[in-house]
Amino acid sequence: MKTDLTDTTASKINKALVLGRRAIGTPAVGMVLTLVIVTDEENAYDALRAASDAAHEHPSRTLVVIKRVSRSPRDRTQSRLDAEVRLGTDAGTGETIVLRLYGDVVDHAQSVVLPLLLPDAPVVVWWPVNAPLHPARDPLGALAQRRVTDTYACEDPVGELVARADAYTPGDTDLSWTRITPWRSMLAAALDQVDCTVQGVEVEGEEYNPSCELLAMWLADRLEVPVRRTASGGPGLTAVRMETDCGPVVLDRADGSLATLSIKGQPARAVALKRRETAELIAEELRRLDPDDTYASALRYGVDRLAAPDAPGGTDAGDGSGSADASGDGAGGSGRSGGSGDSADDAAAAEGAAGDDAKAPAKARRKTPAKRTVAK
Repeated sequence: MKTDLTDTTASKINKALVLGRRAIGTPAVGMVLTLVIVTDEENAYDALRAASDAAHEHPSRTLVVIKRVSRSPRDRTQSRLDAEVRLGTDAGTGETIVLRLYGDVVDHAQSVVLPLLLPDAPVVVWWPVNAPLHPARDPLGALAQRRVTDTYACEDPVGELVARADAYTPGDTDLSWTRITPWRSMLAAALDQVDCTVQGVEVEGEEYNPSCELLAMWLADRLEVPVRRTASGGPGLTAVRMETDCGPVVLDRADGSLATLSIKGQPARAVALKRRETAELIAEELRRLDPDDTYASALRYGVDRLAAPDAPGGTDAGDGSGSADASGDGAGGSGRSGGSGDSADDAAAAEGAAGDDAKAPAKARRKTPAKRTVAK
């Protein structure tokens, strides 16, 4: 069931929701959260389709906020709110309200959204594109427990990671981080199978890919070993090679779908490691609404700490040694020996080790693409 409302108000939209639920025979509200999508007209369809697919796992009320720019100066002074209310099969397993804002109301989107939030339910705000510089200080972001951005959609993804680190607030997350969850899970499981000490890591993937940078920073932060970042033709992440005192541990994915895990002394194994759709990424983020401390630790490690070695085409991060008998998981496992990856002491130790690295004159390094981005 779909209802179009022109030049309407939040109270009329709520009334249309009640009447629509009665008309389709489901007067009770069974949603578990409110998902607010802030986007433009061009990206609204894809974002809404991803949210509808994710709603099969997380029934939610989805509010799509589209800020329209009026063509003439006179129209810009006239505030108007148009809404499209979708219920039943048109909205998947939840409710969908598409809000189009015109005129002065564009600058007060939170006043429109606030009356439409589900009572006593968590709020998640997602910016598929054009995320604010400081999501937690955005009027809409201030309403949410979780704020989801996507640096992959930015023109300068690595530079955007630096901005995200500077503006990080507990509850912030990024889909570029969500994309590497299977990689982190697989690497942690691989290290559980060997009783060796990790001496160095190489992360191979597309240049200026934020997921590759985040994986490199996570490994450097958790393992406290040098991490070399090299570029490839993609797609996305293509390989992670860990050098240990027992031999190399390699996770190689050349085609973006099927990867090969190679451990010295064991037969090579094929593992499923496909590139996931946006709907799967959003569904994963909606499973946990608490702050992601592991993401915060990796992000704060800093893209600017990735420095280039003598050989062209790569970057190094971190220093020290890591033990392979540590364990971790996709949501935040540790790569160090005998410690939790989320503890404040470990994070402080990682920062201290990295700081000592930066001061060592014997390890003067050239700037990487990430470093050059920071310089800009």
